[in-house]
Amino acid sequence: MAGVTASCHNDRTSGPAPPAALILLRTLLFTGAILLVAAVIAALQATALAVAVLVVGLVGMLVYHAFYLQRLHHWAGLPRQRDLPYGFGSWGHTFDRLGRHAREDQVERDEAAAERERIDAAVDLLPDGLVVLDRFDHVQWSNRTAQDLHGIFGTRRPIDHFVRQPEFLAYLHEGDFSRPVTMSLPNAPGRRFSLKIVPTDDAYRLLITRDVTESTRVEQMRRDFVANVSHEIRTPLTVVAGFVETLLEMELPADERRRCLETVRRQTGTMQRLVEDLLTLATLEATTLPPETEPVPVEPLLQAVLADVRALSDGRHLLALEIASHAGLRGSMTELDSAVRNLLTNAIRYTPDGGTITVGWRVIDGEGILSVQDTGIGIAAEHLPRLTERFYRVDRGRSRDTGGTGLGLAIVKHVAQRHNARLDVESRIGVGSLFSLHFPPSRISTGTRPRLAEAADEWAAPPLEDRRGAPDASKAA
Repeated sequence: MAGVTASCHNDRTSGPAPPAALILLRTLLFTGAILLVAAVIAALQATALAVAVLVVGLVGMLVYHAFYLQRLHHWAGLPRQRDLPYGFGSWGHTFDRLGRHAREDQVERDEAAAERERIDAAVDLLPDGLVVLDRFDHVQWSNRTAQDLHGIFGTRRPIDHFVRQPEFLAYLHEGDFSRPVTMSLPNAPGRRFSLKIVPTDDAYRLLITRDVTESTRVEQMRRDFVANVSHEIRTPLTVVAGFVETLLEMELPADERRRCLETVRRQTGTMQRLVEDLLTLATLEATTLPPETEPVPVEPLLQAVLADVRALSDGRHLLALEIASHAGLRGSMTELDSAVRNLLTNAIRYTPDGGTITVGWRVIDGEGILSVQDTGIGIAAEHLPRLTERFYRVDRGRSRDTGGTGLGLAIVKHVAQRHNARLDVESRIGVGSLFSLHFPPSRISTGTRPRLAEAADEWAAPPLEDRRGAPDASKAA
């Protein structure tokens, strides 16, 4: 920059630089002038003086050029740290041209530096770690993500000083980079990373570190989903195939044939419910649009669902409906119907004969609470966090005997999420369970019928230990 400043001064004093041919012509004219003066003096019979003039002129010209050549040589040794020399005459024009080139070069360097800073800042924001390696696997450059993940600092150090896992060392030494290696990193516990080396040329290679935790989890969920669906369908299909083969190959009495056909119908019903639940769940998961906000009258909805599930109970349970508010909900009638239906169906399947199932609706402090209580077998505490997982069952044998698909609570969870609600579960072994959907005030519609305040004050969900008159299992122990 100092050289550029000096050249600016030369530009102001000397004007535009002449072409190279003009500089050469000026030098030749100056030399010719010296020779002409010496010749004139010699013609006047002053030979000694002519020689002196000639020597002084030529020596002066040589000293002039040698002086500026030395200054140019000195500046060229460290052009970015030294001032560009001043010059006069031909050398002034030469230094002016060098100054212009220096300014242009400085502008280009500044632009390149600014561009590199922008690129480095952008690369540092990438979620992937990037490391440039030389042909000896020494670190030449790395972005911030790679530095955080691998603890890289500085350059010119081997990459195996930072990434020391045996899987990566084997991958590095084998030299087959067609596939990445997946492993965990000490600086990111609980996460999985894919490390892949991409050859760029003979001198450099690029190491890319990518977080694949979520994709690995999704892939594992996909495999588990396919395995679970296959398993759930295989069992009823095996039963159906066996009974159909029996009916085709054997002559059975009418009552035995009817029993076989009833079993086939029951198993095909199980498969049909599984397909319907899968389609419902897939629709809920794939839908990005928010649910409808139409007013949904809760009391008629619960009465309709309760009437439908009475057939499943077949008189084996006491079904009760307790309405403490006639406020409605804003949402999708279809989705809310599906959620309530699945909660009631689960309650019936896991409540022994003679048990009580109560469906309730109330509004407390602006929050709507839709609950399903049962006096069933109860659920152990360790199972509660996983109840809404697809195909998760506390008792697989009992669920399959009762015709459950393992998707009901997953559907309820998605409906709750789409309606900004939360699902709470309380349960005691041998006492029963309480499933509650809590809807925010924004989802409560009060335009249907006035709320029965007195009913809301009188009705409240009894504690689980009081519903059978039995003590809490923990207290009994």
